[in-house]
Amino acid sequence: MFGSHHTFGADLQRWKRVTDWPLAIAALIFLFAYAWQVIGDPDGRLRTVTEWTMNVTWAIFLVDYVVSILLAHPRWRWFYTHLLDLAMVLLPMARPLRLLRLITLLRVLQRTAGAALRGKILVYVIGTVGLLVLVGSLAILDAERGQPGSSIETYGDAIWWSIVTITTVGYGDLTTATLTGRLVAVALMAGGITLISTVTGTLASWIVERIHQVDEDNQAATRAQFRELERKIDRLLAAQKGHATPHQPASQTDASTDSAVAPASSDQT
Repeated sequence: MFGSHHTFGADLQRWKRVTDWPLAIAALIFLFAYAWQVIGDPDGRLRTVTEWTMNVTWAIFLVDYVVSILLAHPRWRWFYTHLLDLAMVLLPMARPLRLLRLITLLRVLQRTAGAALRGKILVYVIGTVGLLVLVGSLAILDAERGQPGSSIETYGDAIWWSIVTITTVGYGDLTTATLTGRLVAVALMAGGITLISTVTGTLASWIVERIHQVDEDNQAATRAQFRELERKIDRLLAAQKGHATPHQPASQTDASTDSAVAPASSDQT
């Protein structure tokens, strides 16, 4: 979504480079305005300010989406590979997810997580969990507070409900009473299942890679020991050959000595 293997044209790439930070800032402004509206529950002029702020951020995301799809080639491929961009325009709650783009722009996080795909996945998972809990809590409080039969009346209740829902624990101590609240619950549960699957797959691949690395290290050490043993055997064989035949074989030396002794014995006789 945020990063695609397809370039879709140089013009689009330049547009994305120019708009990355402005869109992230717009998403952050929207998040603050929405949190202020839900938690602070302002009225009068302050509420009008928050409403206009969220409308302006919607307009910014709409302009970015329209320009992007006009610059993209092929447009249909860009459309179905950037559905999250469409969700940011149609669903206000998806707009803060643009902040995940900051993860790839901050060098500090890149140095911490490393350039490996696994490090990036874990950083995205942590960021996504935090944003989903934060935004889900705001959405559920906005939908449920003051509704008949609802048990979510404070932001603390909303945070607890979001954590329980996204982890698919489901204690049932806090429940939703509105259709909007149930839709938020479905989105959080789907996100939670996806995130748990991602974390599980990442940890499993890490364990498999570690076992494979240890096995390769052991095999390399064994091969090195065999090579060292072969070198020692070669040196011993070379040393034995050198002692056994300094100039001539030992059997020839013994034969010459015996022939010299034999005539001397006959003369004495």
